[in-house]
Amino acid sequence: MSIDVYDVVQVGYGPVSESLALMLGRQGRHVAVVERWTTRYPLPRAVCIDHELYRVLAANGMGEILPSVTQPGPLYQWFNADWNELLVIDWSSPSISGGPEVNFVHQPTLEQALDDAVAKQPTVDLHLGWEMTEVTQDDNLVHARLRHCETGEEKTISARYLVGCDGANSLVRETIGGEREDRGFEADWLVIDVMLKDGVTIEKLGLPAAGQYCNPVRPTTIVPAGIRGDKVFRRWEFMRLPGERIEDLESEEKVWSLLERWAGPNDIEIVRHKVYNFRSLMASKWRAGRIMVAGDAAHVMPPFMGQGMCAGMRDAWNLAWKLGFILDGKADDSLLDTYEIERRPHVSQVTDISIYLGKIICIPDSQAAAERDKAFLDGSAEPPPPFPSLTSGIVRRAEDGSLAKGAGLLSPHVTISRNGNHMRLDALIESNFALHCRGVDPHSLLSPEVIQTLIALDVRIISFDQYTPGGVVDLDGRMDAFFETNGWIAMLVRPDFYVYGGAGTSDDLQSLIDDFLSDLRAAGFATAAALLATQPD
Repeated sequence: MSIDVYDVVQVGYGPVSESLALMLGRQGRHVAVVERWTTRYPLPRAVCIDHELYRVLAANGMGEILPSVTQPGPLYQWFNADWNELLVIDWSSPSISGGPEVNFVHQPTLEQALDDAVAKQPTVDLHLGWEMTEVTQDDNLVHARLRHCETGEEKTISARYLVGCDGANSLVRETIGGEREDRGFEADWLVIDVMLKDGVTIEKLGLPAAGQYCNPVRPTTIVPAGIRGDKVFRRWEFMRLPGERIEDLESEEKVWSLLERWAGPNDIEIVRHKVYNFRSLMASKWRAGRIMVAGDAAHVMPPFMGQGMCAGMRDAWNLAWKLGFILDGKADDSLLDTYEIERRPHVSQVTDISIYLGKIICIPDSQAAAERDKAFLDGSAEPPPPFPSLTSGIVRRAEDGSLAKGAGLLSPHVTISRNGNHMRLDALIESNFALHCRGVDPHSLLSPEVIQTLIALDVRIISFDQYTPGGVVDLDGRMDAFFETNGWIAMLVRPDFYVYGGAGTSDDLQSLIDDFLSDLRAAGFATAAALLATQPD
């Protein structure tokens, strides 16, 4: 595909960039992906995606492939040296999105599935084997200077926007002047990925399904690492102790000596082993004009909550729907101001949870470990911070400026019945705004002008009432329960599935719509009159 000016240039092609390319490609955007390597990195790093990102990927065309490349998460247990349980996180429990809270993945297999999905998008160009050496921008475009890594050939490509998904050592972040805030966590861990040999199971090996062995003699992580066909992968991580040299820890002899209490050469095949430096870093600047950063280029967190890749995919999802409205002419560039405003607090809170968990396990001192054990076993330890919702940006607020009830929560996903056909709710919404109503017909409560404005914004109006024409039935009960819990008859949901706000009465429904349109205008969306002018007669 030969394009003079792309809609978006993406730098880097890891899972965050793959996800963004898929999302934008499905919108029909012209995307150029620049990646210095010609083949995908073959080894795993991340091992899980949570229910929200499973839902996001499913909504972006991967619903059929995901069950074959993921494993439902088990209980995530934290043990002391005597195998007393200090903490448990139930990753197997039913989520608001349907399915378990967490699914484990073999990252190379997931990335292959993402890459295959991107390859089906005719408007996405992959510039593999090219590295970006410089990026500049003017009032209208971004210009990326590229150099071919083998031949030295140079060329420039231009786009309306550029997103740096180029990792922790991001050139894009440096270009926009983004410093990195150190959140104060650092530890070296040896990461060992293995494949179980035929007939070997974790039950036979006597392993916890997913656990942290908080033994100060050698803090150890034991977790699933996904599947590839009938092959099962597992991961061990061992903390580097004070005084240990990295090169000694990475020796094959040392690797097997650490594994021997758990599994041996007759049980497992080592896929790779490497010492990683776990950090907590946050970029001070995520956007400058038409240039943005996402994923590890914007934030790095310890792995103990399994949220690093998830956080990057949330960045991509947030950017994708906003860029879509801008490229369609329904919003201006100022909508991108809400990107960092929304994502930074969320990532910061997830990082706090990851650091909290990291501080539980990363204790090589026996006295400190005993004090930790006592606090957890007698119930005096502080509980982990709650998982965050959306707290800023395009969410409804009360008159005192606080978040309105339910605003910023992740909305439920359910299977629905419509005209006798069963389908995913997200398939009906198609990554648009949605007005969900229960027990009321919005067409009878809102003026024709308001309805037309909502339609111009691609708001899907869905009535959870089988007796309303075109109405749907919640077959899972989660949506009905969500309405009941919040005392709502209607709610507006953003394209990324977060609730803008809800209404408890017919009168409040009009107020909800007024607030919504006002907040959209403040965020850079066109006025109602301008939106209506774009509609065909």
